[in-house]
Amino acid sequence: MKVLIDECLPAALKENLTALGHERQTVRQAGFGSKKNGELFTLAEWRWDVLLTSDRNIKYQQNMTGRSVTILILSAKSNRVKDFLPLMPACADALRSVQPGEVVEVGPL
Repeated sequence: MKVLIDECLPAALKENLTALGHERQTVRQAGFGSKKNGELFTLAEWRWDVLLTSDRNIKYQQNMTGRSVTILILSAKSNRVKDFLPLMPACADALRSVQPGEVVEVGPL
C-alpha cells in the first residue's frame, strides 16, 4: 500500500509504516508542503492509495465519490509520536481492509 503522510502527523510514523510493509512518504518529501487539503488531496489522487492524516475535518471537506485514494484519520489526544504509537495496530488493520474512496477513522472518537 502506498501511504502519503500528512504534515499534521509526526514524520517518525513513517518508520512504523515501513515496518508494516507499506511504501510511505511524507507530504514534505513529496514536495507538497503547505498545500491546502483540497489541493493536497488532488495531488495524492492516483499516486498514493491512502492519505494518512489527523485532520478530522477533512472528511467534511472532500467529496469521496469516485475517488481512488482513501483517507485514514488517526485520532490521538495530541500530535506527539507517543500518542500515535498505540494506534498503529488498528492503523495496520485498517490499511489491510480499506477501499478506494473511503474515509476511515482510527482511535478514540
